[in-house]
Amino acid sequence: MYTVKEAAQITGLTEHAIRFYTDKGLVPSVQRNENNIRMFDEESINWLHGVKCLKQSGMPIEAIKVYVDLCLEGDSTIPQRYALMMEHKESARMKLEEAKRHMAHLEEKTDLYQAIMEHRSLDTTNPVNWSRIQHMHGDVFYSPSVLKA
Repeated sequence: MYTVKEAAQITGLTEHAIRFYTDKGLVPSVQRNENNIRMFDEESINWLHGVKCLKQSGMPIEAIKVYVDLCLEGDSTIPQRYALMMEHKESARMKLEEAKRHMAHLEEKTDLYQAIMEHRSLDTTNPVNWSRIQHMHGDVFYSPSVLKA
């Protein structure tokens, strides 16, 4: 049996994370000794490794709890676990696409700032200047009152 500190050394998780995961019910096999101290056997260590793996994939704690509960029900839940992984994969793909859009926008912004610093462009980044600037760049949506100015 291992203490929280030993489990942390084995798994590479922090003691705080291990306590958090056990409190959330993500380590169903964790035991307590006569002093109510958490004690971990090999199965508990395996659960911690599994939780760490899922957490590293970006899976939220709530979804990990669903996964743990499904695992405890046995092999009949493999299709549900697969569906859970597919949902998580799609969520990660959507976040990646969003991050790519953010990067493209930031590339445009940093290029614009470079042009401003090199005096190749007016400062269209400061809203204070917008009423005096007639030109518009792609990421600015002027309200009708500004367009009339």
